[in-house]
Amino acid sequence: MPSIYSFLQTAYQFIRSLVVRVTKKMYRTAAVFMTGAVVVTVVTFDSGSFSGAGRNAASAYHESEEEDTHLSDTAQSEEGISMEALKELQLAASNEECQHLIGRMLERNIQDELAKSALEVEAIEKEVLMQTQQAAQEAEEKERLERAVISYTEQDYQVLQRIVQAEAGICDDKGKIMVANVIINRVRSREFPDTITEVVYERSQFSPVMDGSINTCRVTQQTVDCVDRALAGEDYSDGALYFMNRGVSASSNVRWFDGRLTYVKSHGGHEFFK
Repeated sequence: MPSIYSFLQTAYQFIRSLVVRVTKKMYRTAAVFMTGAVVVTVVTFDSGSFSGAGRNAASAYHESEEEDTHLSDTAQSEEGISMEALKELQLAASNEECQHLIGRMLERNIQDELAKSALEVEAIEKEVLMQTQQAAQEAEEKERLERAVISYTEQDYQVLQRIVQAEAGICDDKGKIMVANVIINRVRSREFPDTITEVVYERSQFSPVMDGSINTCRVTQQTVDCVDRALAGEDYSDGALYFMNRGVSASSNVRWFDGRLTYVKSHGGHEFFK
């Protein structure tokens, strides 16, 4: 049977090793536990076995109390150092968090400024593009007017496009240009009004005006190009001032054309006269 002194030494070393690894609160709990363990152990031994070793155990217990006090002081000191270190870490973390927050705010502001600048640049680009297109359109219109064989307004230009579309929408380029030539020839003739609009809307002259189809037709790009070519001087009409489609014209109109006018040529279903 091992001596009580050896047992107490072993128990003390075990509990002491636990104390070193715990916090102050756990250390106190462990000390209480150790004291209780010592008392229980002493009681379990008989008085004979305990007589010689009792004093040694008491001495060992006294030494353990002194070491416990030393350990307690050391734990308190270490705890103080840990608290200071913890505060410094918290402060550093707080400063780092603030820096990150400021960094995120600056980054967001920069992104907002970049987005705003991008929108401004886009708006400027659109404005420049619009002005460029407008300038190009104005230059084109000016050039077209300078090349034109007659003077005309924007309204005249639109009216000429619509009457050519309504009268010769299914015709080829030459047929459309020839219809435009007739309108231009009338403007230049003393027998008719002096503007395209007045020529086209003169009473009882063109069926699309009388039935209203001039206002409902959809002008194609082909028609616009043909009108531009006619205004620029491209002419296949040989001076014709009239045209008709014999297949769809009233018999009275056909008789009037045949009896009073001079036949010039035919193209694309139309007959041209002067």
